[in-house]
Amino acid sequence: MGRGALTGAEWERLRPFLPVSNRRCGRWRDHRQVIDGILHRVRTGVQWRDLPERFGPWKTVYERHRLWSADGTWECLLRQVQAEADAAGEVDWDISVDSTIVRAHQHAAGARNQSATSPFLKGGWARGTPGRDAVAEPCRPAGGGGAGGEGLGRSRGGFTSKIHLSADGCCRPLSLIATPGKRADCTQFIAVLEKIRVPRIGRGRPRKKPDSLAADRAYSNGPCRDFLRRRGIRHTIPEKTDSQAARLRKGSRGGRPPGFDEDRYKKRNAVERAINKLKNSRAVATRYDKRGYVYLGTVTAAALVTWLRT
Repeated sequence: MGRGALTGAEWERLRPFLPVSNRRCGRWRDHRQVIDGILHRVRTGVQWRDLPERFGPWKTVYERHRLWSADGTWECLLRQVQAEADAAGEVDWDISVDSTIVRAHQHAAGARNQSATSPFLKGGWARGTPGRDAVAEPCRPAGGGGAGGEGLGRSRGGFTSKIHLSADGCCRPLSLIATPGKRADCTQFIAVLEKIRVPRIGRGRPRKKPDSLAADRAYSNGPCRDFLRRRGIRHTIPEKTDSQAARLRKGSRGGRPPGFDEDRYKKRNAVERAINKLKNSRAVATRYDKRGYVYLGTVTAAALVTWLRT
């Protein structure tokens, strides 16, 4: 087993939920070998053509990653691992929300015109039959390209992408969205929360509602707070200075100040630490993927490793 490859226990957790055959060319090449190649590339940021020979043909590894990024396999694997952790009571539902900027490498430019949210997929595959206690949930397209042309936006530093995420209290990502780097944090707040969907082992609806939420001033606006109130989510978001001054100028008509729990807000560093864990993977810290949905698959694969090893 190479450095950073799946251990035997990690492989056994993923194996029951992997596709078993491909309608176009029969059975897949050994999944474990290919996944180890994908994780090696995610961790090191090496070009696909420069993958070591022990992972097999680089084209096979790349195509598997591209397909699984498009059809939602990576996202489904992440949800399966989250479901196991939730069933064992290991998920801290005091979550935090934030975003991080990612510089796009020059190799990320030049993609041909193609819809990033509905990539063209050839053929298909048949899933294995989950065990009795497994979560039998259909996979949905991951999407993630956004309206900014493959999730790239121009800013002072050049072309950038932005990862919006929520993390549990144990510094593990719960939901991920990739957008152009110029996209404001608050515009993706509702989408990030609505993407939280941890299935139940056996029967029961997926869990979507956290116990509490902490976020910084970037999310301190009316729509975000109204959404949290409608869903009955306790939240700790500091008030912006200009909003506070405007409220004080109105006097009694300005209403009461929003509640703020300093002790709860200290736990917001969990999402910052989750971002640091993701960016330990070089293919996440610098974007090399041309397609937005492929880059989101890369980030999701890094999040999957975080859940497996935390």
